[in-house]
Amino acid sequence: MSYNFDYSKTKPRFTYKILRPLANIIVRSKYKVEYIGAENLPEKGGFILASNHITALDPVIIAIACKRPLHFMAKEEIFKNKIAGWFFTRLNAFPVDRTKFDEEAINYAIEVVNQGNVLGIFPEGTRSPDFTPQKGKGGTCYIAKVCKCDVVPVSIYTSDEAKSGTKLTVRYGKPIPHEDLKFNPDSMKMKDLRYATNLIMQKITELWENGHGN
Repeated sequence: MSYNFDYSKTKPRFTYKILRPLANIIVRSKYKVEYIGAENLPEKGGFILASNHITALDPVIIAIACKRPLHFMAKEEIFKNKIAGWFFTRLNAFPVDRTKFDEEAINYAIEVVNQGNVLGIFPEGTRSPDFTPQKGKGGTCYIAKVCKCDVVPVSIYTSDEAKSGTKLTVRYGKPIPHEDLKFNPDSMKMKDLRYATNLIMQKITELWENGHGN
């Protein structure tokens, strides 16, 4: 039985604060994680946290150094298990159908940002098969354009295929101002989001290329 997610309203879950320390323990028991650049995360206002994607725990990994609650898109397959769906919903996750332009999920994400919250998203749409940044899709920039918000690039780097016990370096870059994304105000076509999508992935890749170094 699947978990029936309610897209009609956005609200922070009080269970997020309870489950976050537990999630931190789970992540640090599996990986040796180093965080760099957390001071770049805005302390107020809605924005998008855009990261490359290498493990199933990535939403939790990028959330740990973020002092503010993180809302994030998760593949709808996770929510097909009612218990898992309930759990991830309590961590501010919401399902998205990756096979199409999921209008319901996109509108929910837009509302999250417009209400002044932090939205975590993976522009690649799925986990990288070789742990390197891949080509981005337009959904992230569609949301950024509608919300007129900044985007903070994040990279998760592993030198050992994210195996259990290995080191991960998470880098938060400086926010990309909305103006720098150079959106065409007269068009909402995905092809007109290409520049912004490429810029975001470029910034993520630049962070990733630093590896484990300082």
